[in-house]
Amino acid sequence: MEELISTISHLDWSPLWITLESGAAATVLSFFLGLWAARRAMSATPRWKAVLDGLLTLPMVLPPTVAGFFLLLIFSLRRPFGSFLYEYLGIKVVQTFLGCVIAATVIAFPLMYRNTRAAFEQVDVDLIHAARTLGMSDTAIFWRVVIPTAGPGVASGTVLTFARAIGEYGATSMLAGNIAGKTGTISQRIAMVLQNGDYLTAGIWVAVVIIIAFVLILAINLLSSRTAAPRERW
Repeated sequence: MEELISTISHLDWSPLWITLESGAAATVLSFFLGLWAARRAMSATPRWKAVLDGLLTLPMVLPPTVAGFFLLLIFSLRRPFGSFLYEYLGIKVVQTFLGCVIAATVIAFPLMYRNTRAAFEQVDVDLIHAARTLGMSDTAIFWRVVIPTAGPGVASGTVLTFARAIGEYGATSMLAGNIAGKTGTISQRIAMVLQNGDYLTAGIWVAVVIIIAFVLILAINLLSSRTAAPRERW
């Protein structure tokens, strides 16, 4: 017990803050990108919808290291786009906190997109037609009719996106590296201390992740229970 208390008191908590901050930033980006992409997919023809859906969902089925490899090809300073960002805009992605955010966004975005699109598909079309007869613009209909109606599904997708973002490891390691106090997330910290044989510190971080995961699952269940129709118990 004394060893546990001593380890906790001397623990560097920067991986927790880096994980939460990068996860929150990735969730915000995925939220607005997911809304936009889902709206575009709903208005596309079936053929283009299938192509668009495949492209946007691809990061969810690819190994994270494959996604990290492609991100390195794009943002590396040795590549044209990465070099342009750094030389003309002063933006460096590789081995930076921005790299953590981008990697987490790419990996978590498909969850936001899929859940949002599924929620949009459940919206009653008659509500949209009724709003149009009242003279509402498409933008007003989207934010005042579609979003509130699809709110529970969008909210669940947001929580799942955050959960996936804070658990990202492979793509983040390849793009942002594992720099203590800068890009080192909880997942990376667990892997590093395990390599050093420090199972106590790894166990503490695992407990932190479990607590966060439980809170997120509880949030999803509460959101679902508020919108589900009441049913008789067995």
